[in-house]
Amino acid sequence: MAAAHHARVHFGVGRVGDCMHGPRLAWYACRRRKAQAWHAACPSGGEGVPREGLDVLYKISIFALALAAIIAPVSAATVPAIAAFDDAFARVNDYTLTVHAHEVKGDQTQDRIYHFWFKKPHQAKTQIVSGPGAGGGGVWTGGDTVSGHQGGILSFFHLKVGLHDGRAVSLRGYTIPDGLLPNQADKYKEIKGALSERNGPTIGGQETTLVELRVADSSADPGVTRAVIYFSKATHFPVVQIRYGSDGKILSQETWTDLRTNVGLKDSDF
Repeated sequence: MAAAHHARVHFGVGRVGDCMHGPRLAWYACRRRKAQAWHAACPSGGEGVPREGLDVLYKISIFALALAAIIAPVSAATVPAIAAFDDAFARVNDYTLTVHAHEVKGDQTQDRIYHFWFKKPHQAKTQIVSGPGAGGGGVWTGGDTVSGHQGGILSFFHLKVGLHDGRAVSLRGYTIPDGLLPNQADKYKEIKGALSERNGPTIGGQETTLVELRVADSSADPGVTRAVIYFSKATHFPVVQIRYGSDGKILSQETWTDLRTNVGLKDSDF
């Protein structure tokens, strides 16, 4: 009510006729009454809004700042090994590699070897070399669909399915874009948890840096409470990744070999 009263004081002091009619003296008197009313309503000297209004605006501003702090996205965490990979990958236009994948879901196990092709910005192709579904493969060119084919005599028949269709994902539901090296590394920056790095073992003749994520919320990858990824100190690219469950058992492991970068892949290769 006080704010409404001040608004009326500001806009309605005096009668309209006092300012529009009569001698010049009446006009000056009208202006003086307005000024006196404004100064009375705003003890700060008449500059700005009434004190009660300032209090309201101040409280609104504080609330807005607090709300922004709550809803603003937290900056992604990182460690030097991931930053070094990001820098190295920025200089790569395309790559090919072999993926040795082991996955566990309940009492099921899946072991596969994939060939993988990738070209920026978002063209990827996989071919299952061995394991369940051998001969099959898929192509992803962005979006939420995949063009896939089965092995054997059905290899010439291509079918477009959803990105998360059971025929287009691995045992644990990993998609083709999930398998991209930058996406693998980004998960360590995006998933909430405790992130750290330290010297790792020698893998395939390469010295490595071990990056570990102790997962705070495993909803993004059900059952996974800890993940480690090993980066080559020579190339800065990842060479092995292992995800563990709460019981310490391995839920998935990827070993990346035969990496070749900037090989000159073309759109027609996908």
